[in-house]
Amino acid sequence: MFDFFISLIIIAEIASLFGYVLVVLKEKYYLKKNIILIDNKYISNDEIEDTDLYEFLLDGTKLKAGDEVTIQTKTNEKYKGVIIGAIAKEHSIKIITYTNEIIKLRIDTIREFKILGKYGKFFN
Repeated sequence: MFDFFISLIIIAEIASLFGYVLVVLKEKYYLKKNIILIDNKYISNDEIEDTDLYEFLLDGTKLKAGDEVTIQTKTNEKYKGVIIGAIAKEHSIKIITYTNEIIKLRIDTIREFKILGKYGKFFN
């Protein structure tokens, strides 16, 4: 009986390791094909097509769509979310917050930002 549980635990560990490897390989494939996956059902295709820059510089820091950031505006509003992209002609960025709000912020209203996580951080 004890041997059965040990073999069951070993099989579960092998399956979880195999699943992790597949997830990492999928992310590597997306990065190689320049596909940015933002897994959120509240983003429509129109909001993604509205942005025209998916990699840009903000205060000398390279940001990419899919990066997780915290932004504080000059009016002391704080937003935490994922960058969708930037709109060059409006000098603004779009983020989706963790409360599923899509927010467009003008760059000149941003006081401070902090990168919480980079998209594709395993391979950069």
